[in-house]
Amino acid sequence: MLDFRFPTAMQMVFSVALAEKSGQRCTSATLAASLEANPSFIRKLMVPLTHQGIIVSTLGRTGSIRLGRVAESITLRDIYTSVIEDKRLWAARPEGSAKCLVSANACGYFKSVVYEAEEASMAVLAKYTVADALNEFERNGSYSCGGEELAAK
Repeated sequence: MLDFRFPTAMQMVFSVALAEKSGQRCTSATLAASLEANPSFIRKLMVPLTHQGIIVSTLGRTGSIRLGRVAESITLRDIYTSVIEDKRLWAARPEGSAKCLVSANACGYFKSVVYEAEEASMAVLAKYTVADALNEFERNGSYSCGGEELAAK
């Protein structure tokens, strides 16, 4: 089963950062609408993002969501680890009895290779910030919002 928590949370944080930068109000309802996602899924993802200080949410009629830290200090790794927690990218098969050279060693070998791959993935995510993403979006010059092509500010 595909896990959409990270890409959705990442897009949420990017949207919050852009709204904040543009001086616009951002709510869970506006996020859900812009991401075409279930509002309860958006609110569920807000919980770990709030606990980690990535976003701050105020309640009430005039409530809104804003970044909990400056965009330059929020990495994609921060967002990933917030919503995915300690779930591994790849799961090893359960260890069985050692019946041959392969069954005696494959699980440990797999775990060591996967650990290295996951560490490399986390290092890449740690290199990129929310500010980097917004700068990249603005360099692209335009964006699509609700079917309309809009010029970036």
